[in-house]
Amino acid sequence: MTLRVLIVDDEPVARRGIVRLLRQEPDIEVVEECDDGGAAISAISAHSPDLVFLDVQMPELDGFAVIEAIGGNRMPAVVFVTAFDQHAVRAFDAQAIDYVLKPIDPERFRRALQRARSHVGHPDDSFARRVSEVLKSIDRSAPQRYPTRLAIRSEGRVRLLDIDEVDRIVAAGNYVEIHTGAKQHLLRETMASLESRLDPQCFIRVSRAAIVSIARIREVQPLFNGDFVVLLKNGAQVNGSRRYRAALDVLFR
Repeated sequence: MTLRVLIVDDEPVARRGIVRLLRQEPDIEVVEECDDGGAAISAISAHSPDLVFLDVQMPELDGFAVIEAIGGNRMPAVVFVTAFDQHAVRAFDAQAIDYVLKPIDPERFRRALQRARSHVGHPDDSFARRVSEVLKSIDRSAPQRYPTRLAIRSEGRVRLLDIDEVDRIVAAGNYVEIHTGAKQHLLRETMASLESRLDPQCFIRVSRAAIVSIARIREVQPLFNGDFVVLLKNGAQVNGSRRYRAALDVLFR
């Protein structure tokens, strides 16, 4: 039997990691990958997957909101993907709801997948109730968690780059260049996607093509037409656009 799987996660790195693990399973077909809750609702309705790997924390519609929209009794088998703290994890455990923690451990992932296989085709009428109990135990209004490291893939290896090493980020087609001092690292992700994952208290977008670390800014020099130049502490210069000037002005009031 082929298991039809939907992957829902707003982080491209997490989606790629899940796909890579699923490719090792001969009975898995990935029907679609979604990067937000709205797309997930549409994909579940369109594909009727057997299993959904569902990110809990997503902007706008989180994983629980997806289940609420579909209906707990109509929802396919679910394995939650979460970076929640241990308090929330205990809530999952108490209700026997399967989950994997980020960063994903391959062995834990395989165990969750095996349990999901046994549930496919056997609807659980208590799922909606158990999700409701988890919701009572989790503060969904807690501040968003931002990554402390970025996964940089190069030559078949993955380097975990500390976010506080980053000076600036520059667009490069379908990639972004992560600058750390004199070094550059290429990450396959769009500027908009990466910006949404960065802590706005630490990084600010100064143009369509550039994001800078606030802590690295030494000086801002205005230009005659409303544009500006950001000088970083390491001597780098980043051109800024007047479209993004207002956010910068608020920052330095």
